[in-house]
Amino acid sequence: MNIHIVQHNVSTNNPEENLKWIMSELETQGSREALLTVFPACTLCGYPLFGSAAYADIQKRSQAALQQLVDMSEHRAFLVGLPLQIQDKGLCNAIVFVQNCAIRAIVTKKYLAPDEQKYFVRGEGVQTINFQGQQIAIGFYEDLKELTKGHAEQPDIIICCGCNIFDYNKPYSIRYRMHKIVENLNASLVFVNRTGGEGSFLYAGGSMAMNAAGSLLSQFPYFEEFSQSVDLQLIGSIEDEKPEAVELVYKALVMGLREYFAKNRQSRAVLGLSGGIDSALVCALAVAALGPENVHGILMPSQYSTDHSVKDAEDLANNLGIKYDIVPIKDCFDALRKTMKPVFGERAEDVTEENMQARIRGTILMSYSNKFGALTLNTTNKSEAAMGYGTLYGDSCGALSVIGDLYKTEVYQLSEWINREREIIPWNSIRKAPSAELRPGQKDSDSLPDYALLDTILNLHIEEQLSSEEIVEEGYDAELVGEVLRKVRINEWKRLQFAPQLKVSPMTFGLDRRVPIS
Repeated sequence: MNIHIVQHNVSTNNPEENLKWIMSELETQGSREALLTVFPACTLCGYPLFGSAAYADIQKRSQAALQQLVDMSEHRAFLVGLPLQIQDKGLCNAIVFVQNCAIRAIVTKKYLAPDEQKYFVRGEGVQTINFQGQQIAIGFYEDLKELTKGHAEQPDIIICCGCNIFDYNKPYSIRYRMHKIVENLNASLVFVNRTGGEGSFLYAGGSMAMNAAGSLLSQFPYFEEFSQSVDLQLIGSIEDEKPEAVELVYKALVMGLREYFAKNRQSRAVLGLSGGIDSALVCALAVAALGPENVHGILMPSQYSTDHSVKDAEDLANNLGIKYDIVPIKDCFDALRKTMKPVFGERAEDVTEENMQARIRGTILMSYSNKFGALTLNTTNKSEAAMGYGTLYGDSCGALSVIGDLYKTEVYQLSEWINREREIIPWNSIRKAPSAELRPGQKDSDSLPDYALLDTILNLHIEEQLSSEEIVEEGYDAELVGEVLRKVRINEWKRLQFAPQLKVSPMTFGLDRRVPIS
């Protein structure tokens, strides 16, 4: 059977815009020559809808768009997804099978994510229909667990409509799962997934098709719009190229940045350049996503900044071809200390004065943002966020946290990958000891364990969800583990006030990992 697979970027809460590209795709030669065209789940309205799913307006608009598709489907067959009111049941996340100006079948999602359960009712799951003499099992990715060898209706073809949120493990787990389903059922398979971004959530695409023998017939690119027709009866196979996780994360972050700006109708970004690796990486990603003409750097040295920090930041800006300003903060810092002197009295300087500098820098960035209409990019990494190592309303400010889901060691890995062919991020920024430079001779290691050790403990606790006792049993020092986990626990209130993060890990703060503040 010849099936046309469409991997496309979807506009959330905009069925009219999605209708345009769906109708355009249905008019292509590939779609017209195929027996069936398949789109990702949630095609007409996007995902996640959150509270907007409950509003009658979006439901009516999406169903009106569906009706237009039905009306133009003479001699055509396709699958399209949307939120649909099912009589005597309620609002379901649905895949609709449209054929020859009629709705042939409605497949409703059974296994709902926690957020979905607030707005959708549980559906019936995978449905098998007869089409062109073939038994076709149609379902959402999450519902395919019900397809087993003992399934009542043995399918000839499985069509999985996905809207799978990316993390760096997901492409590999999807590939493995699709291969196992084909192996167990001896059925050919089509997996179609969307691409693009929606706020923090990124969608990788990576759609694929396999014949009943398990041979890979088509593997779509990641993070790109793509469509292709595939004959599931073919015997041969293509080479299965598996990209590195670091490359997928790079593409995800670049696409996520581009999507965040485009879908919020913004084009320009500003960020602070400290000469360190975090701001350098964010700047490189921003330039790849938005172009150097749309990224502006601000260097804000203090009396504690080293000469090489300024030079490293300037070298980065020159490597990337962006414009930048140097705005020293010493006079502003001295004025603020003088202003607060009557309040502070003779108390010794401490972390308060360090935070003042961070907040001055945050004010400078937000002032530029207001004056020139540029969104401020946050440069905090996951290790810092986990430990509360940052200043609220200072280096935590920004419209988007670009690397907030990358541990520090992952920041190094990605930076080195970017530099694999030529120096983009200055090697000195990568190799020097990290420092906030808020006091003389300050280093991150004064307050934090070595990042390689810290990130291992954080990963065991956050991603692997191990307790303190279980981590100690793995061979780590009990006192160190206790202190790290204590800081993670007491800084949840800080993390809740951070900018939205681009999700690339399986356990993202505020999205997947939600814990009580106190």
